Amino acid sequence: MKALTIRQPWAGAIAHGTKRVENRTWKLPAKHEGARILIHAGAQRDRQAQVSGDHLDVYSAIVAIATITECHFSVAGTCCGPWGFERAYHWTLADVAALPEPVPAKGALGFWTVDDDIVNTVLRQDTGVAW
Repeated sequence: MKALTIRQPWAGAIAHGTKRVENRTWKLPAKHEGARILIHAGAQRDRQAQVSGDHLDVYSAIVAIATITECHFSVAGTCCGPWGFERAYHWTLADVAALPEPVPAKGALGFWTVDDDIVNTVLRQDTGVAW
């Protein structure tokens, strides 16, 4: 299974909030559109982020599962609500489910393959969403 590392507080806003778009400078590879992925909270915080709330202090752990439903480029910045950045690729997310217990894991840049032991630990958790 693939995971995507996202810095806090963005990973927490996806897992426990309303953020349903991930901003990237690169286009989503077609093979990942429609894929179920794990959301990994990176080891570092985005110091420029102005987001507050619960669940934003988890680092280096899988915090949620999600489906990437599409990718589009935003020029005007008027789409994807308050979360979509201008002049960025917007990867839209659906079926997001937070893990009851974050699963520690070392992340990587881009998409990365999660070890089977970690995937099994994630799968054992009751997220209320079908895999």
